[in-house]
Parts: sequence; C-alpha cells; structure tokens
Amino acid sequence: MHVGKKFSLGEALLWTRRDIYKFLVLATIPVILYDQLHWKWLSLPWLPIALIGTAVAFLVGFKNNATYDRLWEARKIWGAIVNSSRTWGIMTMDFVTNKHATMKLSDDDLKRVHQRIIYRHLGWITALRFQLRQSRSWESMTHSYNKEYSKLYSVPEYETKMEDILSTFLSEDELKQILKKKNAATQIIVHQSKELKELLDQGLIDDFRHMELQNVLADLYDHQGKCERIKNFPYPRQFATLNLYFIWLFILLLPFGMLQEFSKLGAGVVWLTIPFSTLVAWVFHTLEKIGEATENPFQGGANDIPMASLARTIEIDLREMLNEKTIPSPIEPVKDILM
Repeated sequence: MHVGKKFSLGEALLWTRRDIYKFLVLATIPVILYDQLHWKWLSLPWLPIALIGTAVAFLVGFKNNATYDRLWEARKIWGAIVNSSRTWGIMTMDFVTNKHATMKLSDDDLKRVHQRIIYRHLGWITALRFQLRQSRSWESMTHSYNKEYSKLYSVPEYETKMEDILSTFLSEDELKQILKKKNAATQIIVHQSKELKELLDQGLIDDFRHMELQNVLADLYDHQGKCERIKNFPYPRQFATLNLYFIWLFILLLPFGMLQEFSKLGAGVVWLTIPFSTLVAWVFHTLEKIGEATENPFQGGANDIPMASLARTIEIDLREMLNEKTIPSPIEPVKDILM
C-alpha cells in the first residue's frame, strides 16, 4: 500500500514507459506513410473512432469501479481481523481463569495458557497472510512492468518462510501436524477449538464463556473465507479480456483518425498526430493497468493490502496484553510502500 502523498511522475513513467514506446511507434508509422509516401487513403473519419473511445471509457470505468470494490472489501476484511484479534486477546485474558477450575493452576501456568492461545492466534494470522500471497495464474505480478517496479520495495512473505515464523508461535509437535495439511490457517483454528474444549473440561472456562470464544473462532473463519473468496475467484475473465481487446482496438485506430484532423490545420501539422495519439493512448491504457493492478489485492503489488504491517500491529497489541517486555517494532514503509 502506498502511504506517501502521491506516486511521483518518475514512478508512473517507469511503470508505463514500455507502453509509451509502443504507442510512439504505432503513431509514427501511419504519419510517415501519410505524409511522406502520400498514402492519403490511410486516414479514417474521426466519428466512429470517437464512438469506440466512448464505449471503451465506459468499460474502463466499470472495471476500475469493480476492482476497487475488491480492494476495499479486502481492506475491510483485514480491519475486521484486527478487531476480532483484539477481542480474542482480551477475552482470552479475562475468560480463562481459575474461578471454576477443578484443579487450579498457578499464576505462571495460567499465564502460559494465555500465551499459548494468543500465540496460536498470531500463528493463524501468519499462515493466512502467507497463503494469500501465493500466486495465481490470473494475477499480474509476473508481468515485466510489475516485476520491475516490485524491486523498489520488499514483500515480507516472499523473503521469509512461513514455517520459520510459525515456529515462534507454535510448539514443535503442533507445527509438524499443521504443516502436513493443505490449509494451515484452517488447522490452527481447529487446534484452538480443541484447546477450548479441554479448558472447558478442566473448568478453566464455563459454558457461556466457551460459547463466546467459539463465536470469535467462527468470526475468524468467516474473515478467512472472505479473503479466500477474493483470492481464489478472479475478476471475471470475460470482462478483463474483452476490455483489453477493445482498448487496443481503439489505440490502433486512434492515429488513423487523427491524421485527417491535424492535416486540416496546415502543412506539417499532421506530425502532431504522434504526440497527441501517444498521449490519448497512454491515458486509456494506463487506466486499464490501474484496474488490473487493483483486482488482486493480495498478490504483493504496491497498492495491495499491507498484511504484514497489519499482522505486526496485531502482534504488538496482543503481546502488550500479555505484558511482555520484548515487543517488536511496527513495520515501516520502504520508499512509501507499506506491505
């Protein structure tokens, strides 16, 4: 997620410069043929091209609106995860007590129970964010312009291994069991539920508090399922594909429609077709790329959900609830990109 005032012009040009080169070539060739070889028949009436451009503008607007909804929904889900995590932490601290215990625990043992439950929750957040960073065939981070721009910042989930971080939150036996499963995040909540049942049997929580804690686990599953829905269901390919085809049809026809319009202004003015055609093509195509960059909010792009930063915020809050002395620092943005 970009947290600066704005993307600089240099960053925008770096991201789109290959497109600009293409548009310059596509605009230059018709002008040379028209002006130097006198192929006057190349010029096309502007009206049908303008109609195509109008239709493309509507399609681009529709796509960007839909992809922004995907991004904003993902951000709301992670906001809910932050809130549910704080709720889980405070309920663990206040609900798991010796009040109704059949065999009372020492204060140190009780603290270890609290820590184990809260650390397991941090393990769930870790597993979830690593799973959401796994690539899908329809995502765009493999495109050259995105790969090049991603070198400006770092994605924590790409630089570390999930099991290395999970080992700090889970016991060795539990970690081995979880890593054998396909969906580690799901299995971590299963272990949470099993421990709640054991605590209920021991009287460390009563029926009502057990039910409330289970409700929070249900909320966490709900948040996870919503994230997985966005991750595993792409923006419909028929919209993405045809929208791109229509944009390129408009870009290819654009200089041919401008030839006659600029030639009306006098000798030599037809060469203005090159910069103006390039500019219009750049605007339309960049709007399409913005939508493409927004449609997969967990892929690790510069505008994606900063899951590592949000996870660190949760970790700080929960460790402070445990009154731990060693608290990790918040994750800072790298070149205004927060991941």
